[in-house]
Amino acid sequence: MHEKSVGLSDEWYTPKDLLEAIGETYDLDPCHPGLGKCWVPCKHYFVMDGLELDWFGFVFMNPPFGRRNGHIPWLIKFLEHGHGIAIVRAYTSAGWFHEYAVKADAMLFPKGKTKFVRSDGSIGKAPGHGIVLLAMGIRAKIALKNSGLGLYVDLKNYSIIEICNKRPTILEEWRDKKTSYKKY
Repeated sequence: MHEKSVGLSDEWYTPKDLLEAIGETYDLDPCHPGLGKCWVPCKHYFVMDGLELDWFGFVFMNPPFGRRNGHIPWLIKFLEHGHGIAIVRAYTSAGWFHEYAVKADAMLFPKGKTKFVRSDGSIGKAPGHGIVLLAMGIRAKIALKNSGLGLYVDLKNYSIIEICNKRPTILEEWRDKKTSYKKY
């Protein structure tokens, strides 16, 4: 993730273990920092003008985060492309998250905080936020679901909606049980 950080570089790269757990090789990394600085397994990459160039195939996108909401144009292009995996901040209270991120086919919230790699190769210690991986297309959904990295949510699976519709019944049952306990 290319994120502004007080006193440090805004260059942060995807950890190898995350990429290995996903287990994919990509056709394109449109946000690649250049040779020797990244290990995304991809056949092609753009180091400049990734927003202006045409994307193709199965993509991996870890967009630059150097300025406030600077990732949004990248996220929009990713969603329009519709085939690949992207990393964004897990800012579930942000307006952009509910406007754009929820349009993905699936999400994966990794366990804990992902420790990104600095441009010098050292590992960041404690990021200030979590991330979410977004999937577009069936190949991406399968890769994230099988990665074992954390909580997988299929946003195009209607059984989730059915479960949510049953929630009032579950809540009513809980209330009934709660009121049946005796106070001591």
